[in-house]
Amino acid sequence: MDLKDQLKNLFPDHKFKESEDNIKNSYNQQDPVICKYEKRKGKPITIIEGFISIKEKDQKEIAKRLKTMLSVGGTVKGGKIIIQGDNRDRIMKELVKIGFKVKRVGG
Repeated sequence: MDLKDQLKNLFPDHKFKESEDNIKNSYNQQDPVICKYEKRKGKPITIIEGFISIKEKDQKEIAKRLKTMLSVGGTVKGGKIIIQGDNRDRIMKELVKIGFKVKRVGG
């Protein structure tokens, strides 16, 4: 019995909302997204680029999801998502789960 079932037993009259994920789980992009590693000012960063038909709003939502998942900082600049640290493996798995083809560059 999970938490949702327990809450239903405690509050049978309550109408529970289904969780909504704001990010689409399939994007219609044929070209792969490039995930690469760089050092800037001596600190490692991961850059994700190659978003062709993805709006900046969606890029910001993807960046937010990645930053929350990794508990790191980052930004979206010039069509690129910049994430602090070398987290390419976890980022690539998450992007594949969202529906992107991912190509690893640099190591």
